[in-house]
Amino acid sequence: MFELSLLCPEERVDVLSDALDALDALSVSVEDADAQTPAEQALFGEPGMPPPKDGWQRSRMVALFAQESGAQEAATLLQAQDFFDGCRLLGIQAVADQDWVRLTQSQFAPVEVTSDFWIVPTWHEPPAQAKQIIRLDPGLAFGTGTHPTTRMCLRWIARNPVQGQRVLDYGCGSGILAIAAKKLGAKEVVGVDIDHQAIIASQFNAEQNQVSAKFYMATDYPEAQADIVVANILSSALSVLAPALASACKPGGLIALSGILREQADQVSGIYAEWFEMNAPVFMDSWVLLSGTRK
Repeated sequence: MFELSLLCPEERVDVLSDALDALDALSVSVEDADAQTPAEQALFGEPGMPPPKDGWQRSRMVALFAQESGAQEAATLLQAQDFFDGCRLLGIQAVADQDWVRLTQSQFAPVEVTSDFWIVPTWHEPPAQAKQIIRLDPGLAFGTGTHPTTRMCLRWIARNPVQGQRVLDYGCGSGILAIAAKKLGAKEVVGVDIDHQAIIASQFNAEQNQVSAKFYMATDYPEAQADIVVANILSSALSVLAPALASACKPGGLIALSGILREQADQVSGIYAEWFEMNAPVFMDSWVLLSGTRK
C-alpha cells in the first residue's frame, strides 16, 4: 500500500477529495496541517449533520493506493489541473504491512472512571481492582470513555446519587452514559440522539452490557421529566437546547453538561443559570463540565 500526501487550502479539500476518489484512492483522510502548533484550529460538527467546513485553513490530505503506480499517476494528473493551484505534493511513501485490527485495538486500553469502575474493550481483561465495568468497543457513534468530556460525565454520574432515579442522556452517542447510570443503580434510563446510527449503537451496547435502557430519536422522544439529565454535546447545541433540557429536569433534579471548551464555560453557565443553581465548573484539558440543581 502507498500513501500520497498533499498540502492544500480549505477551499480545495472538497474538489481534491472527489478527484482522488475518481482516481481510485482506497481512502482519503484530511487533518489540520497545523495540528499540535499554536496555529491549530478547532473544527467540530454535530452527528448526522454536515461538517461546518470541508477542511482546515491548511489541510493535509492523505490518500491510500494499492500500488505505487496508482499513487504516482494520481500525483501527476492532479498537479496538471487548474484546481491544484495553491496546493503542494508532500510526497509518496510505502505504508508498511501491519495487523491493522491489532494495531487499532492497541490504541484502546481500559479507561478508569473511578478506582473500581472501568470502561473495558472486549479484547481486554478487566483490571483486578474493577468492581463494576462497562464493555464497550470503538464504533461509529461518539463515546468510548477516552475523550475528556465523556470521562468527566462518567465520573460525575459515578459520584452523584443516581440509584433509584430516572436518568435522561441527551445526545447518547454510544449509550455509554446511559449504560453507566443503569449499572450504578438508576431505576429508569432513557437515551436520545439526532443520529440514527447512535440509537443503533446505544441499543447494541446496552444489550452487550445486559442493561435495560430505552433509546429514541429526538423527534420520537416521549418527553417526560427526569431526576437527572446529562448532555455531552457541543456548546452550540447546549445553548439552543437549554429551555428543553431545563423542562426535562424535575425541580430539585440535577443536570450535567459537557462538550464545552474552557472559553465557552461562562457563556453556557450563564444561559443555564436561568433555571439552575450552577456549581463551579470542572476542568479536564481544554474541556469543561458544568453541573447544577434545578430551581
